Parts: sequence; C-alpha cells; structure tokens
Amino acid sequence: MARRQERAAGSGRWLPWLGFALLPLAVPPAAAPGGCPSACYCVATPELVQCRYERLEEPPKELPVTVHNLSIAGSNLSVLPRAAFAARPLPDLRLLRLRHDNIHTIEDMALQGLPALRTLDLSHNPLLSVAAGAFDGVPLLRTLQLNQALLAAPLEDQLALAIRNLSLRRLELAGNALRALPASLLPAGLEELDLRNNSLQRLVAAELRSLDAPGLRGLRLTLGANPLSCDCALRPFLAWLRSAAVARVPDARSLRCAAPPALRGAVLLRLRPEGLVCVDAEGGEPGRLETASYVFFGIVLALIGIVFLMVLYLNRRGIKRWLHNLREACRDQMEGYHYRYEQDADPRCSSAGTPGL
Repeated sequence: MARRQERAAGSGRWLPWLGFALLPLAVPPAAAPGGCPSACYCVATPELVQCRYERLEEPPKELPVTVHNLSIAGSNLSVLPRAAFAARPLPDLRLLRLRHDNIHTIEDMALQGLPALRTLDLSHNPLLSVAAGAFDGVPLLRTLQLNQALLAAPLEDQLALAIRNLSLRRLELAGNALRALPASLLPAGLEELDLRNNSLQRLVAAELRSLDAPGLRGLRLTLGANPLSCDCALRPFLAWLRSAAVARVPDARSLRCAAPPALRGAVLLRLRPEGLVCVDAEGGEPGRLETASYVFFGIVLALIGIVFLMVLYLNRRGIKRWLHNLREACRDQMEGYHYRYEQDADPRCSSAGTPGL
C-alpha cells in the first residue's frame, strides 16, 4: 500500500512539467503581419499558405506579407483580372499554385504585385483566353506549369505572345493532347520541356531541327506516355535519339511503341531503322499491301488467260470452221472484185457499149 502511494506521488510530480511541454502544441503559431486568411490555413509559418476547396471566387486579400508559397486549389476563380494579387503587395512570393480553379481567362497584368514570383502553376484549368500581357510584371518567372490546361482551346499563338518577354527555364505541357511539337512556345534559353502524356506519334525532321537551334541545344525533353507510331516516319527521330541525344531525353530508354500492332510495347531504342516499315492511317502496311495487290492482279490476269485458252481449245473445231468460211467468203469477194476489174478493162466490152459505131 505504501509503495502505491509513493508511485502516485511520484507521477503527480511530473504532471505539471508534462503540461508545460504540451502547451506549445496547443497554441497556434503567431501570425505574421496580415494574419492567415480566414478561408485558408497556414502551414507551420505564414510563409506557406494553402487555400484548398474553399470555392473562392477571387484570390484572398488578407494574405500575410511574408508569404513565400501560395496554393489555391479547387476554387472558382474563373477570371484572373488585372492586378488580381495586388490588393496587398507580396514582395516575397516565389511560388504560386492555382490548380483546379476553373480559370478560363487571364487578363493583362494579372500578376502585377508579385515581383519575386519564379514558379507559376496553372495546371488543370480550362484556359480559353490568355492576354498578350498576362505575365507582364513577373520578370523573374522561370517555371510555367500548364499541365492539362490547353484542352479547352488552341492557345499556342496566345501563349507565344504572353511568354515572349520571359526568360523561362522550365515549361510543363503534359496531358494536353498535343499532336506536334509546339515550336512557338520554345523561347531561347529553355532548359526543360515536359511533353509527357500527349498525343505525339513522332517528331518530324523540321521539329528536330528546331530543337537543335542555337538557343535550345541544352534543352532536355521528356516524352513518356506518348502513343509513338513506330513506322518509317519515325526513323529521323530514332536516329536523333541515337546520336548523343539520349542525354537530352531523360526518359528515352522508357519510350515504347504504341503502333503498329506488331511492335506495340516494343522499346524504341532497341529497334533498328530498317525494321520500321511504312504504315498508313488505318494501321496497315502500304508497301506490303501494294505488293500483295500486284500479285493478286497478276493471278487474276493469269486465270483470265487460262480461261480464254480453254475456251479456244474446246471450240477449236467451230473456230476452224468459222475461219474456213471466213476465208472462203473473202476469196469469193476478191474474185468478184477481180472479175469486175477485168470487165472494166476489156476494150471490146467498152466499144460494144458505145452507140453508132
């Protein structure tokens, strides 16, 4: 009994200290000037603010001035107007994520007031219009993420104007159903281009030449999860990959063929150029089909010739009789012409026919 009382007394002495140890966990971190937005929450410090699935219709205005990373996801921003984040300047904001926010329009100077912004993520938004000056005011922007953001409308020309004055180093265009290399979206100095999960079947010679332009020779390209068509048109791209370009395509060894059926799933770099045959739009092989067509046509002609000869052979007596009759008719006709000629040429016949002599 005495021992139990001593143990209880000992544990009681530690309770105050345990309460002091747990006290910091129960007190929220102090907010920076401006506090944390009511529709958002600040992680660890106000330098990281996340506003997720709050159905915001405009960016929050009470953001902490010291915020470095801002993430707004699952809202309904629809339009980013001019100076959308300039209600309170955010001089230290470096990363802005606006994913799944139903943004369809970005107006001129929409990012004004974010002079230190280096990374902008607009992925998973149905973009329909991007103004030519949409990214003016963010001269330090180096990374632009537009994954699954170009599916609603073709925006290549608009984006080309919008990024013309930027010094981008990384551009992400994954999951946009692109069928060709967006050459107009490749500014000089670009170092990384993400084209995964698009609809690229090949890179043609002209596109490969654009990748070898002086300002893009250091560009690294990712092409995974594209439906590559391993036909004869892919030979220039395969040669480009083999000629020391593997370092420029980090996922080159994982690229696989999606067509034709005979090569589906084959590793691209394990194929030989001469093994890539020409394939038409329906997935057939024109070279082999053309050869087969000629063979079939020759067989048909041979059969027709054989049938004709058989008919002649089976009717040889009738044909012989017909030829004999034809010869006799021609002979009678010629004899008739000869007789008339002799009659006309005989002078006695001509004088007898003259009256009065």
